[in-house]
Amino acid sequence: MSEKNGVAETADLRAAGWKAMRALMPGVFPEGDVDLRDGRLGEDLVDIGLTSVFGALWSREGLAPRDRSLVTIALLIALGAETELKTHVRIGITNGLTQDEIAEVIYHSAGYAGFPRAVAARTAAREALEP
Repeated sequence: MSEKNGVAETADLRAAGWKAMRALMPGVFPEGDVDLRDGRLGEDLVDIGLTSVFGALWSREGLAPRDRSLVTIALLIALGAETELKTHVRIGITNGLTQDEIAEVIYHSAGYAGFPRAVAARTAAREALEP
């Protein structure tokens, strides 16, 4: 990524974000720079996630995508973010996690994030993995 004043340029982060998102969710997004805005309230939120989460974080070296999935799933369980968890369970499978490994993260989270969060995560993971 090129830098300007120590900050990666937005276009570079956007391109890196698209590359990461397409790798993590194959077949979900068409090729090219797609406009994610829908004309409704908060329409820029997905675009912000594209550059700041997928472009700046998922594109970093230092952790393999599989490891990032483990960390992300655990964090989303702790936060009680079931909607995002469903997406990241599917991303975890794409990144090589097994259903047994995802279950272990859920079990482990019960001891740290609490049993209700683990139960909610189990429900979300089951929904995400339904055919």
